[in-house]
Amino acid sequence: MRTAALLLLTALLPAAAAAQTAPPPLLKKVSQAEIIARLERRLPQLMAEADVPGLSVALVRGGRLVWHKGFGVRAAGTKELVGDETVFEAASLTKPVFAYAALKLADAGRLDLDAPLTTYLPGNYDVGEDARLGQITARRVLSHTTGFPNWRPRGEPGLKIHFAPGERFSYSGEGFVYLARAVERLTGEKTEEFIRRTVFDPLGMKSSSLVWRDEYGALKIFRHNAVGEPTGNNKVERANAAASLHTTARDYGLFLAAALRGHGLKPRTARLFWTPQVWVGESTNSTSRPAGQPSKEVAWGLGWGLQVTRDGTSVWHWGDNGDTKAYVVGYPREGLGVVFFTNSANGLSIAREVVAEAVGGQQPALAWLNYERYDSPARKLFKDILARGAAAALRDYRERRKGLAPDALINEAQVNRLGYQLLSLKRVADAIEVFKLNVEDHPQSFNTYDSLGEAYAVAGDIELAVKNYRRSVELNPDNRNGIEALKKLQEKKP
Repeated sequence: MRTAALLLLTALLPAAAAAQTAPPPLLKKVSQAEIIARLERRLPQLMAEADVPGLSVALVRGGRLVWHKGFGVRAAGTKELVGDETVFEAASLTKPVFAYAALKLADAGRLDLDAPLTTYLPGNYDVGEDARLGQITARRVLSHTTGFPNWRPRGEPGLKIHFAPGERFSYSGEGFVYLARAVERLTGEKTEEFIRRTVFDPLGMKSSSLVWRDEYGALKIFRHNAVGEPTGNNKVERANAAASLHTTARDYGLFLAAALRGHGLKPRTARLFWTPQVWVGESTNSTSRPAGQPSKEVAWGLGWGLQVTRDGTSVWHWGDNGDTKAYVVGYPREGLGVVFFTNSANGLSIAREVVAEAVGGQQPALAWLNYERYDSPARKLFKDILARGAAAALRDYRERRKGLAPDALINEAQVNRLGYQLLSLKRVADAIEVFKLNVEDHPQSFNTYDSLGEAYAVAGDIELAVKNYRRSVELNPDNRNGIEALKKLQEKKP
């Protein structure tokens, strides 16, 4: 089964962490020239090893954009180089931009961060008769404490509130969409117009837009899957305050620099960017503390994720549109920061290395996100399967792992994700072998049988699909995915 975390843009729980090494110090005393030289040397190496066709990066020093550069190509198999004007998908890096604009409204006295959004957008929105809608405020949207899911189930017009607003952190794009609707009614402007007036134009972000522009046809990257194959060129026709920003590294570098300086905001308002509003829960892949226990280093401010470490407080965010990835981190006190965009599903597999070369410092947010590293054992096994097929690769893997400690093995979540990567590449037979390995290793896990059942269903083997889904539901009678899948499979039976 594709777990909730995998459906959340494969973001919060994609994989187990690799062995940790001591973090580098914050690079505030390293010269700009040395950092640029290191990035120019290291980035092409990382891109080649991680199968990332194109990347663009911007560096902020002293609160100013000081350098930006593109590497690689817009689309694999072409000679169209990534340049300064190449447009990428910012994905969730849209959220800090919208938050900045909302805080400008607060500064102007037009938006009360703690007033119910029903003040600005009367009615029950999409939640029906749930009175808790009246507890949702701009502050709770920007700190991801609304109780909304990340996204409502596809095709469903209604939206559920899953817990009392303000109770805890739960990442939600839907909250930003709701706030954007309220801001549209408050300002009388469409979201794209509002963001252009308050952010893009004042900061000189000439290439940025929340909706498709004609010139993007010749400028925008193509998406690429985990093996570096182009998967399309997405055209966004409707602005989404949580996810639809198209931009360049230069433009976003200008925004990052402005945000770190608090430019355009009252000092007390700018501080809200990096004042913790809520501490996030640990990833359920955490081995150090029980799932859900609050982190002591990763929190959320208004629009930004926060890290509180020996280096002070830093702001960060990640972007994941599937086959495109992005990341940004900045240190307000030092005015240091980096943002990079990629046109690859593998883009965040090199995030630790890019950030270490650009700014250094402790990065607990990257451990919390826990993306598969480009050189992890699971990634190496994936490449081996692609090269030789699952039968040969898994035979050797079974032999290699004998005698290894449990924490050195590829874990259940990683194997599950590997299987779904193979399914997405239409390597169905290989995916089945991988899911069978997970069942073999974790015979009491309902999710391993659920995933194997799904793979058999894709292969058209209804009998084995039903058998595995039934076992999954036996192990977990509350597995709604398995129950629904069984109903559909029973309908297909002759």
